[in-house]
Amino acid sequence: MTAEEVKAAEMKAAEEASLEGVDITPKSDGGVLKIIKKEGTGAECPMIGDKVSVHYTGWLLDGTKFDSSLDRKDKFSFDLGKGEVIKAWDTAVATMKVGEICRITCKPEYAYGSAGSPPKIPSNATLIFEIELFEFKGEDLTDDEDGGIIRRIRKKGEGYSKPNEGALAEIEIEGWHGDRVFDKRELRLEVGEGENYDLPTGLEKALQKMEKSEESVVYLKPSYGFGSAGKEKFQIPPDAELKYEVKLKSFEKAKESWEMNTEEKLEQGSIAKEKGTQYFKEGKYKRATLQYKKIVAWLEHESGLSDAEDVKAKSLRLAAHLNLAMCHLKLKEYPQALENCNKALELDSSNEKGLFRRGEAYLAVNDFELARTDFQKVLRLYPSNKAAKAQLVICQQKMREQHEREKKLYANMFQRLAEKEAKPGADTLQTSDSHKSNTEMKDEEHNGVDDKSQVDIEA
Repeated sequence: MTAEEVKAAEMKAAEEASLEGVDITPKSDGGVLKIIKKEGTGAECPMIGDKVSVHYTGWLLDGTKFDSSLDRKDKFSFDLGKGEVIKAWDTAVATMKVGEICRITCKPEYAYGSAGSPPKIPSNATLIFEIELFEFKGEDLTDDEDGGIIRRIRKKGEGYSKPNEGALAEIEIEGWHGDRVFDKRELRLEVGEGENYDLPTGLEKALQKMEKSEESVVYLKPSYGFGSAGKEKFQIPPDAELKYEVKLKSFEKAKESWEMNTEEKLEQGSIAKEKGTQYFKEGKYKRATLQYKKIVAWLEHESGLSDAEDVKAKSLRLAAHLNLAMCHLKLKEYPQALENCNKALELDSSNEKGLFRRGEAYLAVNDFELARTDFQKVLRLYPSNKAAKAQLVICQQKMREQHEREKKLYANMFQRLAEKEAKPGADTLQTSDSHKSNTEMKDEEHNGVDDKSQVDIEA
């Protein structure tokens, strides 16, 4: 045999040796063969969307090493099943357990295909990887990434569309508290109205991330579940962590703002206002804010309206901002209350409720002069407003108390400075009294907004 023939025979033998293992491809086409070199622990494998952490080394069939995270001494992390890595990796890592080490052989169509990955990986290359799985965790769906809503996808859905707020969805759910199933139902609901069906807010947020036919497991921390109140109906204690198994069978998206004409926006705005008012009356202030925010989103930048449409749109926007201000006052979210009062007063500078509620918000954050100005303006325009008279009295009393504290603070400061000058070499000026006065000012409690506020909602 010639040298070339010997080399070819050796490469063929190496290739045949490498093409060992269990076919783990869904199509059973031999595209990814796996050999377990070290068994992992536990019963679970990663699911689609999980963040996985691995070490790996990759070789060409002739034994040439082209990459290794071990050489860099840096684990590699990626989101499983999201196309962030070659197809073989998504296929193989989904079969692994924590601590497992495996060797996989990947045909080109499961690796870099005809393009290769120059300069290290040639065209149509079969590759060998050794992978060790260290950990995996579900996808965090919370805005603040606080781990309150973790989603693990058991079965990938169809397409890319997802339910939005107001979408009509058909779902199957199974809720778990520990080892106990507390809720098992099929439901048809409007997304955003889950509270009416005894669904926690975190589950609805997860629904808006799902695709049609997707099956997921959702883990909820107490603040995204039933909170400190628990749920007596399901015998859920306070501060309980929950797990839901969810299937999104189908859904019909609600129209987005850009899909609606002016008539539809005005009609839907009126419906949202009625829903918000009902939620407010029931004390469901956060749910109410979602409805009022829809009105603002739909109508704030609408143009080309007829005179009649413009009047109705402004009326809806004014009511939405006034009601948002009232909800935020109830929730003690004073900056948001101020923002919505200002928006309302841009539409109607003399609006009684806008001025009054802004005064309440200023009073709550100890901006007494601004609060007094608003309450005085309410009384100039609407002299019979008894609530404004009461709040003005409170405001003026708080201003007097603040003035007296400041007088005492500065008197103490000047007295101590004078004593220090009169006694050279005296100890360093102590400021404990001043500190106490400052603390008293900063720790001033909120000033009776809930007890004395106008709780009426816009009609």
